[in-house]
Amino acid sequence: MGEGFKEIGAWLGAREARGLYRQRRVVENPQGREMIVDGVKLLNFCGNDYLGLANDPRVASAFKQGVDQWGTGSGASHLICGHSRAHHELEEALADFVQRPRALLFSSGYAANVGTINALVSSPDCVYEDRLNHASLLDGGWISRAQFHWFEHADMADLDRQVESNHNDAKHLIVTDGTFSMDGDACPLRDMIGVAKRHDAWVMVDDAHGLGVVGDNGCGLVDPNHFGTDDVQVLVGTLGKAFGTSGAFVAGEEDLIEYLIQRARNYIFSTAMPSAIAAATLASVAIVTTESWRREHLEQRIQQFRSGALELGFDLAPSMSPIQPLLLGTPQAALEMSRSLEADGCFISAIRPPTVPEGTSRLRITLTAAHTEQDVDRLLQALERTNRQQRVVSTVSHQ
Repeated sequence: MGEGFKEIGAWLGAREARGLYRQRRVVENPQGREMIVDGVKLLNFCGNDYLGLANDPRVASAFKQGVDQWGTGSGASHLICGHSRAHHELEEALADFVQRPRALLFSSGYAANVGTINALVSSPDCVYEDRLNHASLLDGGWISRAQFHWFEHADMADLDRQVESNHNDAKHLIVTDGTFSMDGDACPLRDMIGVAKRHDAWVMVDDAHGLGVVGDNGCGLVDPNHFGTDDVQVLVGTLGKAFGTSGAFVAGEEDLIEYLIQRARNYIFSTAMPSAIAAATLASVAIVTTESWRREHLEQRIQQFRSGALELGFDLAPSMSPIQPLLLGTPQAALEMSRSLEADGCFISAIRPPTVPEGTSRLRITLTAAHTEQDVDRLLQALERTNRQQRVVSTVSHQ
């Protein structure tokens, strides 16, 4: 290895010593409530398959039929020869789902966020981002060349001050998660729209964790019954969570979508997703729209977990979403509790910096429509045992 790269090994060693080293786990079966992880069957409480569709037989059947019809690859970008009828039909279905004029497919949520922000703003424009936004939103703002401004998490007074102090004739884009991926709380959307309208700014919402989960027929946090494209000009959604497939989309007015087709480099220069995935997602959109029982069952499991965890004395975040974080502070504490729960049959990954701020390492517990009442009871029992064991160890270590 070249002389200039010798620090890589030292960096890795220091990261491991701080409890921040990340390792992949090998999963040996499809996504679901139970997973075989490194050869051990565990109850899965850390995935984003919120409606239990990632291994739904109807979605799988549509995917197989899509492979038979379209093959395994799209062969090129959408603008060359990769835009199939399946892609086109999915874009139309997604636009109908969120009740916006048009939608545009991207290969991933990361690509959609970075590509959209960079197409919309540059120097001398301004972009304003919540401090707890997803990495893809932050990266999109940082590399856009626009003036980048933080605002404190969900603090609309801080946002208003910042937009006011930077007001000029350039473009102003306010960017936020709909539901924050690590805390599970929702952005104060109505107040944010008020700030944007006062300053003639645009609002971009990444509703990755809300689509399919909340709103009429699962339409998401940006419910079209309450918010239109005059309120939230740019809506981003992902397909790898509640929809159970892969990819992402941006929805908005006709001119916005045409502009992104011409300007979004992540769209222009990426091979289109396989058409079979588009075919599978068409099936999942129909299921999400019609099977409201999935959202009702998920809501029951969320309420069951929160009630049980509060009875056990856990300090819960103010989240009514499927994301239920347990803050533990240090990376070592999060790793220790994750390992203890795994030994008790529950798979919950430890989330550590830089994914979350220093001092807020946690277990990110996620609930899905596939979980049963008995599954959540088992999780609560495991949490109680693990918490009791750690208190005993802590008491002994301080004697």
